[in-house]
Amino acid sequence: MKDFPSCFGENAVQIADSSSSNGNRSAQNLVTCVYQCRLRGRSCLITLAWSKNLMGQGLGVGIDDSSNQSLCKVEIKPWLFSKKKGSKTIELDDLSNIDVYWDLSAAKFGSGPEPLEGFYFAIVSNRQIILLLGDSKKEAIKKTNSVPAPSNAVFVAKREHIFGKKVFYTKVPFCDNGQLHDLMIECDTTNDPCLILRINKKNVMQVKCLQWKFRGNHTILVDGLPVQVFWDVYNWLFGTSLGSAVFMFKTTTSLSISSEKSQPVTDLDALNWSHSQRFPDPRSHHLGFSLFLYAWKQD
Repeated sequence: MKDFPSCFGENAVQIADSSSSNGNRSAQNLVTCVYQCRLRGRSCLITLAWSKNLMGQGLGVGIDDSSNQSLCKVEIKPWLFSKKKGSKTIELDDLSNIDVYWDLSAAKFGSGPEPLEGFYFAIVSNRQIILLLGDSKKEAIKKTNSVPAPSNAVFVAKREHIFGKKVFYTKVPFCDNGQLHDLMIECDTTNDPCLILRINKKNVMQVKCLQWKFRGNHTILVDGLPVQVFWDVYNWLFGTSLGSAVFMFKTTTSLSISSEKSQPVTDLDALNWSHSQRFPDPRSHHLGFSLFLYAWKQD
């Protein structure tokens, strides 16, 4: 198991802490994505933290090796103070270099900090693409002068903050290179509290008597894959107005599902999620993809 914030590197941990520990809603617009890849023959995790605040949008990048040691980190300041297009050369601990390239000058954004289209972000080592994101891949290959071959990066985890009054929307994949799905979480905390989960406008889960079932889990099917859904809405029902609900979606194989069914379904602490902010070790390929959603109620 690996602690989620530790993937960011030192500076990005500070970003994550500030977003989740205070009541400033504007500071919580943060999306964090984790990719497993191979860099110079060794396994590593690349973490991208897309952020948005009053100063603009920014990006933090961290690379950790398989022993959780930070290899490097870099921060691209909010666009208000830096160029939307550029590159940086970073020296690793073994004195080798990697190059980071980005072009967000024509990027289109939704309500969140993560670009949707019209951009590229690339990490290159020895003309080999380690990670390539965005829909402007041809421009990226030309700019980086890299060998046009697919990267070996695998999307293993994502954490996102979402906002709403009663209904919360986002678009999510449930596996690496998976199709984007419209995800809607609806929660009525008045009268008879109830939680409803919809994917592509279809009801896939409903929890009644939520005051007694404010924590729990359930398995749904998405694109033929079993996805375990964990929820913790205690803060919405009994906590402070500044607290968020937490949801985790974990795409798994039948092997990992059978191994976890032996644990009490109500004992979420035993599953090491939510409060401990941990996710399965991406090196355990059978554990698949993990998605964490922090849902904040707005007045």
